[in-house]
Amino acid sequence: MPRSLSFLLWLTSAVVLGAEQVPAPSSKVLFEAPEEQTQQTTASESRPQSVEQIAKLSRRSAVVIRHGGRAGGEGGTGSGFVISESGLIATCAHVIGESRPLTVHFDDGSEHKVTSIHAWDAKLDLAILQIDLSGKTAEPLRLAPADTISQGAEIVAIGAPHGLEFSVVKGVISALRDFDGRALLQVAIPVEPGNSGGPLLDRQGEVHGLLTMKSAVTDNLGFAVPVGALHRLLANPNSVPMEKWLTIGSLDPNRWRILMGANWKQRAGRITVSSPGDGFGGRSLCLSQREAPGLPYEISVEAKLDDESGAAGLVFESDGGNRHYGFYPSSGSLRLTRFDGPDVFSWNILKQLKSDAYQPGEWNRLRVRIEEKTISCFVNGKKVIQIDDNILRGGHAGLAKFRQTEATFRSFRIGPDLAEEKPPKELVIAIEKQVSRLKKNPDNENTVDRLSKNADLVRPLLRREVESLRARADRLERKSREIHRRSITGQIITSLQGDETQGLFHAALLIAQMDNPELRVNDYHAELERMAAEIAGAIEEKADLPEKVSAIGNYLFKNNGFHGSRSDYYNRSNSYLNEVIDDREGIPITLSLLFMELARLVGVEMHGLPLPGHFATCYESDGKRIIIDSFDGGTVMKSETADALLSDAGMQIDSSLMETATPREIVCRMLRNLQTIAIEEKAFPDALDYVDIVVQIQPNSAQDRLNRALLSLQIDQPGRAKPDLQWILDNQPEGIHLGRIRDLMSRLE
Repeated sequence: MPRSLSFLLWLTSAVVLGAEQVPAPSSKVLFEAPEEQTQQTTASESRPQSVEQIAKLSRRSAVVIRHGGRAGGEGGTGSGFVISESGLIATCAHVIGESRPLTVHFDDGSEHKVTSIHAWDAKLDLAILQIDLSGKTAEPLRLAPADTISQGAEIVAIGAPHGLEFSVVKGVISALRDFDGRALLQVAIPVEPGNSGGPLLDRQGEVHGLLTMKSAVTDNLGFAVPVGALHRLLANPNSVPMEKWLTIGSLDPNRWRILMGANWKQRAGRITVSSPGDGFGGRSLCLSQREAPGLPYEISVEAKLDDESGAAGLVFESDGGNRHYGFYPSSGSLRLTRFDGPDVFSWNILKQLKSDAYQPGEWNRLRVRIEEKTISCFVNGKKVIQIDDNILRGGHAGLAKFRQTEATFRSFRIGPDLAEEKPPKELVIAIEKQVSRLKKNPDNENTVDRLSKNADLVRPLLRREVESLRARADRLERKSREIHRRSITGQIITSLQGDETQGLFHAALLIAQMDNPELRVNDYHAELERMAAEIAGAIEEKADLPEKVSAIGNYLFKNNGFHGSRSDYYNRSNSYLNEVIDDREGIPITLSLLFMELARLVGVEMHGLPLPGHFATCYESDGKRIIIDSFDGGTVMKSETADALLSDAGMQIDSSLMETATPREIVCRMLRNLQTIAIEEKAFPDALDYVDIVVQIQPNSAQDRLNRALLSLQIDQPGRAKPDLQWILDNQPEGIHLGRIRDLMSRLE
């Protein structure tokens, strides 16, 4: 797989959408209206017919929409088009995003500010912007009447795919679809990021829709919002001035400062956060602009996490960058940390523990008292951590979140003493007894009536019971998954013992079964034997070795349509051998493995050739190594091509002398491919499972042990990372910075 695991795999970038716009004054809009029907019909008769003419004229009305990023600067790009002479611009709602500056750019190089959001509808994914033309006029595209285009009609689209501004592509309306009650046009054209909001034109140059999203199945298919939805939005605008749009849900910059991205919003006195931050472990901070009082002082907040596997809470003594303390729930535990820098090597877990004071799924009051030498941490009034640490003093306090966590905060405070009042102990005991009775008999109305008098105290207790039951169910589900995967891991290891060649196909199927428990491995052994029998029947008795290899290739690629997956290369299905057989589509290593196994069953000895960024098969004929590229339809790969791959990777070796891959190496390469894909998907537990098998197969692979340790830290399991880090320190492999490993180990102690 032509992608490798980054050493600091936790440093990921967030993809941002932009946002802003607002209402505009009434203007003449060229849309379907009774008084303009005659004018539209007459005008359309003179519209150009060729794609070239449509492209030339539509460029004057097409626009590129740029929005700011989370932390200022550039964010992203989308498309749109003019629909009125006064400067109304139609686009998709997701193009403008939320509360970010917008500019509209024309093909002539001019740039215009957005003065208002004239109309918008998130469900329809439509927005209409009003731009400042400074007294000039714009040339609008004409909107076709609603529902006047049909399946098979030729269309032209214009947009900015991947920032390639004012690009034109033609295709057809391939279908009319309904998605969750929303009518969409299915278009047989490639739709990429940046296309969204661009016009979909017929051969008369009239707009029939706005491109909105690409297909998840293929790159050459997309969807568009029909123009009828735009007509309806124009008829009922919901204008918002730009200065108001920019502050919708935004935190007051005089009170808060956002660091490291994520999506922080404020509603009705509550602050919410979603999406990963840009810092290590998805970290993001929201710092209060208020100066902390002199020591000693306290900070507090009420926090509620949507997922207890995440982490969110308080930060304090922040320098406005990467140095700060943090106190927060994390995966059900309470943790006090100190960050001395941007990465895992600057991360110190000062204390971590579980406490009955913390109520999962409920609002929990977190409080920290900072003294000259001491830090004390409280949850719901109970002191849970006290530690002597004064490395960081002075700076700002605020909120923090990590990983994919979505969290809500309320009642953030800073002051000399924020200790909360507790209800009388006798009342708490009485309520706990009544709750116990209710748990045994939920239908006891007398108990319900008594508890209703202290609902604020009762609800957390009942909620805790609910969360306990859910947590137990989740633990059992995780254990079921763990049992399955541990069983599969053992079977993979066993299959590679003894005659590894015979166990290779079985091991590859087991990799697929690890993620697909319902897979029946024996069914695919039978299918392989059936395929081999058909190939054997087609080979002439006196056929030489090249003819036999050619027969296998013809059977797979010419007669049965097996092919390399070029449009969806990084789909996990391409690494699942059963799905490769079912779908007849795969990547080099899985197609090569299938080729090799069929060859083995018909008496032809072939081996895997682990070229850099590619995988092939090979066999010996007349003293020469013949390389077969299964990804390219079983063609013979020229030795110069193979040599070039080796040279580009810095390997000064002739491909004819390169060692072939052992079954263990092939299995490990498949697992590393899946690991890389899982990391791209941010499915870190899956990635950890894959690399865990690799380490069991190749226990002396230092890089895989390091990757396993880093993945363990990524999912917040430092105890799981320590043995691998210690192994690296004990064995001192080349190519790994041992000083950083020692430093990391000390921070995890």
